[in-house]
Amino acid sequence: MALPSIPDYALPTDLPAPRASFTLETDRAALLIHDMQRYFCAAFGPDALSRAGSTLARVTQNIAALAQAARAAGVPVFYTAQKGNQLLADRGLQADLWGKGMNAIPEHEDIIAALAPQPGDIQLVKHRYSAFQRSNLAELMRARGRDQLIVTGIYAHIGCLATVCEAFQRDIEPFFVADALADFSREKHDMALAWVAACAGVPMASDAVRTTLGDAACN
Repeated sequence: MALPSIPDYALPTDLPAPRASFTLETDRAALLIHDMQRYFCAAFGPDALSRAGSTLARVTQNIAALAQAARAAGVPVFYTAQKGNQLLADRGLQADLWGKGMNAIPEHEDIIAALAPQPGDIQLVKHRYSAFQRSNLAELMRARGRDQLIVTGIYAHIGCLATVCEAFQRDIEPFFVADALADFSREKHDMALAWVAACAGVPMASDAVRTTLGDAACN
């Protein structure tokens, strides 16, 4: 039931065409950095962050660039992170699929150093696959006049996909940043992109998102 050992794979560049016609707007958007904790990142290997060109290193670089652009443009940056040593009753059915989860130690709980939250960023405790479950993400977005969510992080076909699905059902327009997401495999990653494009949101490349955010920051 533990996480798999994840080999490197090439990040998608040929993105599926979305059914939705949503257009990213900086004054409506928030950025989500989903579950980029040391426990989840460790599945990519002990040297994945330091190994040039690795899947995790490239994704981390792209997320960091997006976060920098978002802060400069006044776009709220949200983080999700799970707590260790969860009570079984609180962990719920996730325990049946993934076991007891992480321990309450920095080596598991901490966001990786390259993506450490900055002053003004908002950190939420993660309880289920979707970032909206048992959190006040929707309320915090609404208070800031935000009804679009840029989704990055891990894993694309699990929590990131569930978050997109729930965002759509809450009338929040989701944007799924293909090269700022990582997954168990390229097959799982592509499946998540295809589902989002067909049913809920807009897959984008990080360069295109940064361009939108950067243009707003220059205005």
